[in-house]
Amino acid sequence: MFSRITLLLSLIVLPFSSGANTILTSIKPIQMITHELTLGVTEPEVLLSANASPHDYALRPSDVKTIRSSSLVIWFGKDLEPFLEKVLSQQDNVLTLSEIPNLKLRSYGEEGHDHQHDGHNHGTHDPHFWLGVEQVEQVAKAITQALVASDVTHKDIYNKNLSDFINSLHQTDKDIAAKLDQVKHKPYYVFHDAYDYFEQHYGLNNIGHFTVSPDRKPGAKTLIAIRKALAAKEAKCVFSEPQFQPAVIESVVRGSDAQTGVLDPLGVDIPVAKGSYFTFLHSMSDSFYSCLAK
Repeated sequence: MFSRITLLLSLIVLPFSSGANTILTSIKPIQMITHELTLGVTEPEVLLSANASPHDYALRPSDVKTIRSSSLVIWFGKDLEPFLEKVLSQQDNVLTLSEIPNLKLRSYGEEGHDHQHDGHNHGTHDPHFWLGVEQVEQVAKAITQALVASDVTHKDIYNKNLSDFINSLHQTDKDIAAKLDQVKHKPYYVFHDAYDYFEQHYGLNNIGHFTVSPDRKPGAKTLIAIRKALAAKEAKCVFSEPQFQPAVIESVVRGSDAQTGVLDPLGVDIPVAKGSYFTFLHSMSDSFYSCLAK
């Protein structure tokens, strides 16, 4: 099933014990997941700072140097980090998560979603897999296989870490499901179309978004429609994101009874450490609950 990935990773020759920058992840959520799987062996690094958006990032020469010196690079794929596509096509020690066989990703052609506007294509599949419990379990298994293929010496540790990760993931899932069950029918708007895996899994009632992708400003028709919906008290909450200025959301909400909240899809304020990915999921759950329960 993972023959292509295994073949690519078999070309890696830099050992983890060399002291080199061995594992590089593209964004913080992938780093948090990988950190859980490499406990006791190494600590993965991240290319983008926590407050940088992968949607509009531009590679620096120092980034390219870091990529070239890494023994394993883990990224989602061109739908999320298009700035990495060219440089990563030139090396073999890469795990592209979007190419994991049978990874359950939402197609943007589903459910009436159209992610091509004004000739600007936002990709074919929803890349925010780290917000989906089922998707993350699939990804964790693929990352573990990649780690083992490139560092068989620590095979037992990686497999034990994977088992612990899956157990913690299932327990976190149960805790969040119980909490959000109390507010899952309450309607709300989000800033951009990033939370579908989380929302579908827990049965939340998202009734719309300001923009499909944060690199596109919300259109006038969208803002007018949301303002009318809020005036009619059709939504309980409107969520902004810390990576982007909330002014447009504040202006739309002004004068309505809707509550405002903040959803952070990248876990900006969560330090990467043991258990940080589960802290991130609980933080997402808490953000939904605290606004919708008011």
